[in-house]
Amino acid sequence: MGPELRGRPPTIESVSEIVTSLAALAGFVVGAIAMVAVRPRDKRRADIPENEETVLPQGVASVLAVLPSSAVVLDRDDKVLRASSAARAFGLVKGDHLMAAELLALARQVRRDGEIRESEFEVAGHKFGQEATTFAVRVAPLGTHGQVLVLAEDQTERRRVEAVRRDFVANVSHELKTPVGALSLLAETIQDAAEDPVAVTRFAGRMQHEAARLTYLVQDLITLSRIQGGEPIPTPGCVPVDEVVHEAIDRCNTKAAAKEITLVAGGTEGLRVWGDDELLVTALRNLIDNAVAYSPESTRVVVSARPAGEAVEVSVSDQGIGIPESSQERIFERFFRVDAARSRATGGTGLGLAIVKHVAVAHGGEVTVWSKEGSGSTFTLRLPAFGGTAIAVPSTTIPLEAAK
Repeated sequence: MGPELRGRPPTIESVSEIVTSLAALAGFVVGAIAMVAVRPRDKRRADIPENEETVLPQGVASVLAVLPSSAVVLDRDDKVLRASSAARAFGLVKGDHLMAAELLALARQVRRDGEIRESEFEVAGHKFGQEATTFAVRVAPLGTHGQVLVLAEDQTERRRVEAVRRDFVANVSHELKTPVGALSLLAETIQDAAEDPVAVTRFAGRMQHEAARLTYLVQDLITLSRIQGGEPIPTPGCVPVDEVVHEAIDRCNTKAAAKEITLVAGGTEGLRVWGDDELLVTALRNLIDNAVAYSPESTRVVVSARPAGEAVEVSVSDQGIGIPESSQERIFERFFRVDAARSRATGGTGLGLAIVKHVAVAHGGEVTVWSKEGSGSTFTLRLPAFGGTAIAVPSTTIPLEAAK
């Protein structure tokens, strides 16, 4: 205030100006304080969303974590709020996007009307290398803010098992009809030829052949049903490989002698494996029978054993017709035959190699094949060695308890 105003009372105009200035200053201060107070709050909202529309209902996250299915939760804008590791592994979710158009369409329908929907669809490029993965899907509303829960269950293995079962039943029915039908027909023929002893003898021989074939088929089916689950042997024991080899050869000698085929045992003696001796004899007998059936007359079939680190390998080699490379991956399938006519002519059931494969798997081992058309085949049964290491020992020097 200038010197000219000193001692003078303030006028109305000067008081008004002062009040206006103070009010403007107060407004500026209040506005500045408000901005300082609001900005941190807005920043916190941006950093940690607390909007109810983006938060899962209480307990849902814990439930989703233990579900075996592929689980996905979508918000009202179709963004992924939560996805299980399985959903990402199958390629259903990438980032925060649901990649399957079919699932997005179902989710939007469920969000509109609130109705639970179920469906099935396929996704190409299975994580285990299969051509497609089949899913059974269930979509349901979740909460009241437009969230949707998608559950997708992998049905590929179940579909495959069902297909195998259908094929198995169809093949068994076909294989059983052949000998049963032949027996019925031969019985009628014998009845009609009762006055012809030569015909009766011939047809009776055929009946014996078909009856034997039926017996082998039933036996193989029973054996396969025991081991096809792929479960390990419940009470494995020490099995001397030499005894298994000699027993299997002895059971095949009659068929081999009929074709003048020599069965030879060789390799390392004194080896032992973990397992069930009867199942191992059955598997090796099937390999030898197969070698005899597909070998020309007056040849040799060699059965040999050798140590292979923690395993023992038992091989069956023949000088037969060999297996085409295109068929080698399928020869262990049930009822698969490279030459169906030849297999039936030799009395094969089509289950022998499938039994070998399942016996190997049940023992924690495997069976492999090397073959070349015109040069023969070698099937190798690889089995865990008794004691953890394949060591050749005399069969009577180390008792079972000491070897463990």
